[in-house]
Amino acid sequence: MPNHRISDTIVKRMEALILEGSLKPGEKLPAERQLSVQLGVSRPSLREALHKLAARNLVDIHRGGGTYITRHLNRTMEDPLMALIAKSPESHKDVLELRHALESVAAFFAARRRTESDKSTLRETYKQLILSHGKGDTAAEAKADADFHLAIAAASHNQVLIHVTRCMFSIMEKNIGFNLDVLYNQPSVFEQLREQHHSLLSAILRGDQEKARETADRHIAYIEACFLDLGEKQKRQARALRRQGNLADLSHQEDNPSLDH
Repeated sequence: MPNHRISDTIVKRMEALILEGSLKPGEKLPAERQLSVQLGVSRPSLREALHKLAARNLVDIHRGGGTYITRHLNRTMEDPLMALIAKSPESHKDVLELRHALESVAAFFAARRRTESDKSTLRETYKQLILSHGKGDTAAEAKADADFHLAIAAASHNQVLIHVTRCMFSIMEKNIGFNLDVLYNQPSVFEQLREQHHSLLSAILRGDQEKARETADRHIAYIEACFLDLGEKQKRQARALRRQGNLADLSHQEDNPSLDH
């Protein structure tokens, strides 16, 4: 078979691995010799295939430094949303609404399609989420939380859903971090979130599709309700300060992050 036909076959195989999420953005590929053995192809055919993938911006080849899956496969989707989040805290409400839809679908199909390997990953990411709490590092906890939800999306085995979720990962991570920074000052929030995450994990592990979807809905709805309640409290406080004529204190209310505008 001509080399160019073999290289095209390799390209298709690599594209399939990227599409299903087996090869992740930023992941380093094995050395050329090792990868050619794994794929059962010659090194010249592999090298040609990698150059074709590089021309499609799917891999980055660093001379003497290895070959990587392109880190910014998600750049076109991520950048506009990141800019939106940077401009206004109100955009966090929009992200929550989008998460409400995506995570509900992901939970439903994860409960239907999860494999034993998926179950193991879900248990481990949930464990890391629980361990991350109480260490005083909101960023680390937000990443652990986002990792858990990404694992649920992966367990759905819906390739489009997986990549949309992965594209949104940094946005979701920042959204979760914002939520934690604001809501952890409220009583019993962590206990509620922990119970919701555990219920979600349990429903997926036992394959209860409707319960998984319901729990995912309840999880995001709870966060939205917390912000709504917090916004109402801030409004009442602002009215009380206005009645007292304490404009200095009122100015601080404007700096307090809220999703209710």
